[in-house]
Amino acid sequence: MHNLAQLKPGQCATVKVVTGEGSALYQRLLEMGLYEGAEVRVVRFAPLGDPMEIVLHGYNLSLRKAEAAKVKVEVRG
Repeated sequence: MHNLAQLKPGQCATVKVVTGEGSALYQRLLEMGLYEGAEVRVVRFAPLGDPMEIVLHGYNLSLRKAEAAKVKVEVRG
């Protein structure tokens, strides 16, 4: 299993688990739609590699790599 920060642009994945339960970041990630079963696609990384842009539930979302590392995913395809 990978974390979201390890994916490359164009890769698609399914969210398996969000770590850090009980923290403010955990709650924020869930509120943004990063919950188990959500489908995500990596669009691109900023020129210096941070933040990254993903497509989730039909909208684009930017996340820092440290935040994305809290999301465990299963790569599709």
